[in-house]
Amino acid sequence: MAQAAYILIVEDDADILEAMRIILEDGGYEVAWAMDSGEARQLMKRRRPDLMILDVMMRSPDEGFQFAYQLKNDPQYENIPILIVTSIAQKTGFSFSPETDGDFLPVEGFIEKPVNPQQLLNNIKQLLSKANN
Repeated sequence: MAQAAYILIVEDDADILEAMRIILEDGGYEVAWAMDSGEARQLMKRRRPDLMILDVMMRSPDEGFQFAYQLKNDPQYENIPILIVTSIAQKTGFSFSPETDGDFLPVEGFIEKPVNPQQLLNNIKQLLSKANN
């Protein structure tokens, strides 16, 4: 049997974090979590995730964007698929898409909160499939 994909969730809202953790574990994934990018970096030093789910607005309004940009410019982590899960459109009126904002938003996927569990699992499956090809 294949080993379950290891997913790192970086989210500062404990309720949303717990909901995503349950969805992913029920979906057969191995899950770790961090409340901010600093904590995420520490976890990544111990084990490289197969995929990362990343909130945008944490300690600063753009922490997730900054962290994604840093990772995509680090040869050790640049190939980790990143799925942004955020409520930034609700809070700011701005919306983003990897297709139209790829240079500014160096991620492979984008989902607005509140997250639909099946949409989350479908996005993860698709991103992991692309990463393994």
